[in-house]
Amino acid sequence: MGLLSGKHILVTGASSGMGRVFCRMVAAEGGRVSLLARNKERLKETLSSMKGEGHQYYICDLTSDDQIMAVVGKLDALDGVVFCAGVNDYVPVKFIKQVKIDNIFKTNYYSQIILTKMLLKKKLINDKASLVYISSLSSQLGVPGTLLYASSKAALNSAVRVIAAEVAGKGIRANAICPGIVKTSMLSRTNIDEEIFAKQAEDYPLGLGTPEDVGNAVLYHLSDMSKWLTGNCMVIDGGYSLK
Repeated sequence: MGLLSGKHILVTGASSGMGRVFCRMVAAEGGRVSLLARNKERLKETLSSMKGEGHQYYICDLTSDDQIMAVVGKLDALDGVVFCAGVNDYVPVKFIKQVKIDNIFKTNYYSQIILTKMLLKKKLINDKASLVYISSLSSQLGVPGTLLYASSKAALNSAVRVIAAEVAGKGIRANAICPGIVKTSMLSRTNIDEEIFAKQAEDYPLGLGTPEDVGNAVLYHLSDMSKWLTGNCMVIDGGYSLK
């Protein structure tokens, strides 16, 4: 028996990076996973790498309310959701443009709220289920160039506390996980030089994190071991906050 045996878990951003790892870890613990992302081929790659049976994937652009609604209409009841889809862009304040603001917030904040709303309105979240939002340590820092990403995650943190208060009556939990720097494919798509990341790693007493490190926290939040935890933002940063 795994930690998540018999549980149905939806994971967004499931086609790559941390989302792909979370899907594998949930499946390995006996969970049935519904995978959601935009890229069909990468979703199929994730699915083929997972243990167990009964998993399904859904193609969806989370910046489209219509596509979210269409996917929600195909889902059956959920015992947990991992909101992992996210984008990043390092831009100094003086170079910020409206299109960049819209791009970051549509994916990192608006889509999370809209998906949560639709799942709740359709009564697809079982009592005592767990909603897990992947935020970021950036939401609590002041790193130059991260204004858009950090503020989108800070908004998400605030939303999680309100959501937790609203759904607690049914025993549903809502929590955020705030990782420090994790080596994923997202980093390679930013305009930050690898040497800068290597330098930043020196500030982490336990080194930079891996998707599996965050995945262990995700499993805890999805499992019944966290049944008395809600409205929390868990920092997992390899000791960065100690400095």
